[in-house]
Amino acid sequence: MGQGLVHIYSGDGHGKSPAALGQAVMSAAAGEAVVIIQFLKEKGLNDSEFISRLEPEVKIFRFEKSEGNFDELSEEKKAEEIINIKNGLNFAKKVLTTGECDLLILDEVLGLVDNHIITVEDLKNLIDARDEETDIIMTGIAMNDELCMMADEISKIETMKFKCW
Repeated sequence: MGQGLVHIYSGDGHGKSPAALGQAVMSAAAGEAVVIIQFLKEKGLNDSEFISRLEPEVKIFRFEKSEGNFDELSEEKKAEEIINIKNGLNFAKKVLTTGECDLLILDEVLGLVDNHIITVEDLKNLIDARDEETDIIMTGIAMNDELCMMADEISKIETMKFKCW
């Protein structure tokens, strides 16, 4: 294997998570181990019967307990979920330091920075903990220069409307 890369799928358009999931399926089909950790998602992919059939090649985790949107939770519930989110990040670090997978997808992790749950420095420390051959895909809407500097490749996904004639 070669040097692992950091990919970011960002933008205000729909399709970032499906693009990451597509890459997960392609990696699994090539015999690679994939771990997906979802953040700030309502219910999440791990409730899907279809997704569970991808195991053991693709393992999906969601540490948040609430089924609702994070932004709509009470302050007390947000505080509880932040603890759960940080548990998810600690799990991600463990996955990266042990080389447990070839591809780690951190779905909506950029939203954690945007919501001030973690800092860019926290995310950089997480990436630095990885086995040098592990690829990482991070998704989320918000992007800044500091995040760009961490990535080897950035895909910006936008929704555009065209008028048909």
